[in-house]
Amino acid sequence: MKRRFAPLLMTFTALVLSTGLWIPAASAANILIHMKTSLAVDDAQICAVPNVAWAAVKAGHKVTILVDASAVTSVTKGFGWFRMLIGAESTALDRAGLPERERQSLSEQMDVPLEQVPHNYGEYFDLLKNKLGVEIYGNQTMMLLYKIDPARVAASITPIPLPRMVQLFEAAERIVVY
Repeated sequence: MKRRFAPLLMTFTALVLSTGLWIPAASAANILIHMKTSLAVDDAQICAVPNVAWAAVKAGHKVTILVDASAVTSVTKGFGWFRMLIGAESTALDRAGLPERERQSLSEQMDVPLEQVPHNYGEYFDLLKNKLGVEIYGNQTMMLLYKIDPARVAASITPIPLPRMVQLFEAAERIVVY
């Protein structure tokens, strides 16, 4: 009886291993997207952030965005000497429109009607925070260095001090840097 059972057990084990049934189900990861580059420096990097965040949320992950380094200037209303003179109440992200081909692509990839895809990156960050539950923070120390009043930062961004930033890094299971 033992001789017949061994081949059966080996066959069953091989079947389970070959079909992947032994692999535990993937769990949701805590992903931190570290956004460091200003829109004025490299728009490709900063514009990729919300796309990756949305895709990660759609895949079931918890997403946090940390706006840091020169990227804090892109989320500040009226940043820059010219904008300060005219008192602009918009951020660089508010003024950066999503190309129509990107909106259509996002509509298809995220399986949402085109009307629900934001028209600019400021709206996009609002969607991430207010509808998709992404936490978005900004480095308060970098704001100080750039002489940014935290009250002038976009409403979707919560300024935080360095110790809170360290907590975000410690809690993250995955860190993506842009």
